[in-house]
Amino acid sequence: MRVALIHEYLDYMGGAERVLQCFHRMFPRAPIYTFIWNEDLRPEFPNAEIRTSFLRRFPRMLQRKKKYLLPLLPVVPETFDLSDFDLVISSSSAFAKGVIVKPRTIHICYCHAPSRFLWDWSHNYMKEQRAPLRMRFARPILHYLRMWDKAAAQRVDYFIANSRYTRDRIWKYYRRESEIIYPPVTLPSYRESVPSRKKNYFIIVSRLASYKRVDLAVEAFNKLELPLVIIGDGPERARLQRIARSNVRFLGWLSDAEVRKKVLSASACVFPGEDDFGITIVEALSQGVPVLAYRGGGAMEIIEEGVSGEFFDDPTPEVLADGVRRLRQNIADYSCEAMQKKAFQFSEAHFVRSIRKCISEVILRESERERFEKTDVL
Repeated sequence: MRVALIHEYLDYMGGAERVLQCFHRMFPRAPIYTFIWNEDLRPEFPNAEIRTSFLRRFPRMLQRKKKYLLPLLPVVPETFDLSDFDLVISSSSAFAKGVIVKPRTIHICYCHAPSRFLWDWSHNYMKEQRAPLRMRFARPILHYLRMWDKAAAQRVDYFIANSRYTRDRIWKYYRRESEIIYPPVTLPSYRESVPSRKKNYFIIVSRLASYKRVDLAVEAFNKLELPLVIIGDGPERARLQRIARSNVRFLGWLSDAEVRKKVLSASACVFPGEDDFGITIVEALSQGVPVLAYRGGGAMEIIEEGVSGEFFDDPTPEVLADGVRRLRQNIADYSCEAMQKKAFQFSEAHFVRSIRKCISEVILRESERERFEKTDVL
């Protein structure tokens, strides 16, 4: 069976790119089609055949400013020629699911999220376009993109959601059913994950984008005057650094080994936004580090309150600060064994088994349908 993999952007490593890595290990001979490719990521995909879009001819500066490319992005997946493949797997949080395939080609979309900036975050996205002229152009563009996104979702044969939260949003916005398969998380061995002596700091590992709500944590820790370490980068970094006090440190992107070392030594991990899953949460729990998270999104499928961490209920610095107080008060009661047991439910081995089972069932279903259609014609 000839397989192709599709992913929007390969310009930095995040949770979705880790999922793509796993798909590549499952199908090492499958080419990876992507809109934008950063050659610095070659060590992460050493033997992959990367096929890029026409955007590779654009200036590098423009490739980094994706919002200026928005009107072109629906065109990109439609230009990929996938006529030679029997199975196409798109790893999509926006446009990759819009590829066009032959009638007999099976298209499975592993959906990290319905296009957030088009749907549940659209009004916030508009507020971020602070210039009036930019807002005037953004409204009709977003309206056009929403129509395209809904139509593109109907091209997918089978959806896989990365959480119950994402499954519900796929149904709400696309009216499509989906199967839940949690994303793979790179987990240490039990021996490696025994917590070392903890240092007195909290940690956030996140892309610094507005919907991640890292600003809530910065404001809360400004008031608490407790040490907070932030690992990650993104468009919000400059603003966050301006509002942060000296007790908040920004380390930028670190290697996986450095991140694990920093998380392992932290008192707790903070997850302030409503996200689709929460790979950072699982990685922290695997090392016996409790998590304080907003009560919403995929975090509710991972954290057991009072056992592996705490929730805060309102997205305000004051409520988050109260969550920090409760977590510090209960720190001795969290079960390292329970945290690790929960985390290891999201192993790569479990993901691979689930994906292979899903693909086998889909192929069998399609074969039976094709056989029925031929019998019906006769």
